[in-house]
Amino acid sequence: MSGPPAAVAAVRSAVRRALTELPADTTVLVACSGGADSLALAGAVAFEAPRAGLRAGAVTVDHGLQEGSAERAEKVAAVLSGLGLDPVSVRAVRVGGPGGPEGAARAARHAAFAEAAAEYAPAVVLLGHTLDDQAETVLLGLARGSGARSLAGMAPRAGSLLRPLLDLDRAAVRAACAAMGLTPWEDPHNADPRFARSRVRHDTLPALERTLGPGIAAALARTASLLRADADALDSLAEDLWSEARTAEGLSAAVLAAAPEALRTRALRRAALDAGCPAGALTARHVREVERLVTAWRGQAHLDLPGGVRARRVAGHVRFEP
Repeated sequence: MSGPPAAVAAVRSAVRRALTELPADTTVLVACSGGADSLALAGAVAFEAPRAGLRAGAVTVDHGLQEGSAERAEKVAAVLSGLGLDPVSVRAVRVGGPGGPEGAARAARHAAFAEAAAEYAPAVVLLGHTLDDQAETVLLGLARGSGARSLAGMAPRAGSLLRPLLDLDRAAVRAACAAMGLTPWEDPHNADPRFARSRVRHDTLPALERTLGPGIAAALARTASLLRADADALDSLAEDLWSEARTAEGLSAAVLAAAPEALRTRALRRAALDAGCPAGALTARHVREVERLVTAWRGQAHLDLPGGVRARRVAGHVRFEP
């Protein structure tokens, strides 16, 4: 008796590994745009979840950015219901705010995922990001110059979000979608050169493959995995430093000055984010300027940071205030 095609087996196996880590009462929600990657993930979850004794559903987001987007979301929901997923939730979101159109859409989408996970709690949301998506994320982080955490890419699990397909390339996942008999919808934004990720996907990565040879995407994904382990360790140590430096007056400059730079900057960034700085707008340059309040204090005035936050040094402490 022959088994499923190799691509289908690979996707199902990746999903199976992710599901084995979940408690029995967890609801598994597939985030599905109707694209090939998330449709393949939905098909695999519909097959594997019942065998793991788990309830499986889906959530599709209507960003409202294209004409007919509401009808498209309903069609995707119908396909997901046809796979046997239940519940299937359609979430309409309003896209706006900082971070540019890509960042704003991502923030709105993730807020919708969080709402769905809370509604069906205990629940997780599975995302269809592939190895190629990971490589693109690393290159975008490199272009921003935003440090090890950005270069670490997307985590296999972040809170209630799971990415079971990060070890599979896009070609394999799309082959699985075709083998399952599913017809994907291609978002025109994915090929729009106005968006940075589209340019990386269609121009930058192919150019690197031509120049340096095949396997670039896999190498970038491996780099992300290695850096993620390092970043996790540094973040844990920085959390300890933040706790040690924190007082009623702010963060102790003396405690911060005695710490390694890699931990000090992370602790300062954590404090700035807690004070209301948007993560996407707080750059490494901002953090370096705040660090000068600790390491190069000459009585300088306050620093204005994104989100209407002000950093200043008072009585040996760094404070973050509105």
